[in-house]
Amino acid sequence: MCKRLWLAAASALLLMTSAARAEIDPNYNVVLLTENFPPYNMAINGKNFAQEDNVDGIAVDVVREMFKRAGIKYSLTLRFPWDRIYKLALEKPDYGVFVTARLPEREALFKWVGPIGPDDWVLLARGDSKLVVNNLQQAKQYRIGAYKGDAIAEHLEKQGLQPVTSLRDQENAKKLMAGQIDLWATGDPAGRYLARQEGVSGLKTILRFNSAQLYLALNKDVPDEVVQKLQSELDKMRAEGIVDSILNSYL
Repeated sequence: MCKRLWLAAASALLLMTSAARAEIDPNYNVVLLTENFPPYNMAINGKNFAQEDNVDGIAVDVVREMFKRAGIKYSLTLRFPWDRIYKLALEKPDYGVFVTARLPEREALFKWVGPIGPDDWVLLARGDSKLVVNNLQQAKQYRIGAYKGDAIAEHLEKQGLQPVTSLRDQENAKKLMAGQIDLWATGDPAGRYLARQEGVSGLKTILRFNSAQLYLALNKDVPDEVVQKLQSELDKMRAEGIVDSILNSYL
């Protein structure tokens, strides 16, 4: 009898300890970093640095609502370039970066919350282009512009292509129109949105070669209970139609 009572007490204590561990510190703060990646993340003033309410976009609105519902504190900064903020999130505890593609080679590097939104990968050409490309191997003969450090550029390189990279993805819209590149490897709808901002329209999709989902990538030291709470709230937002509503408000 005593042994059974002791075991019961020990089990209860273990459950109480686990529950206490699962509680999120009310002072815990996540440092969120993002970049100019319209229409998902944008500095309201169009610059390459902005903070808090001076940042908007589809992903920003989704992430803000998600953290608000979860009751988790955060700070938000939009910075440049992407390589730098990605590295900070990878190396610094309590940091996170969004939005980024959840690729197999990145899976073990972060803790993930999402998906936040879609990002198909396409090759765009000028509206008057006569190019016909059925796969990436056929695209090797052409000059392809891409965004430096982006998952799309990395994918092309692994496929044996040598994209001409730019520090800002929208630069590729102008390069395409100027004849400096033949094709632009970018996301859809992001690429078309960026092109319109540069006064470029009428681009045609030559090849759609991948469909990706975009996520919030959190440093591996972020507590599991924080990740789980954020994911739970995002799932509820999607079920309630809030994520789709935010997406449609920008597109």
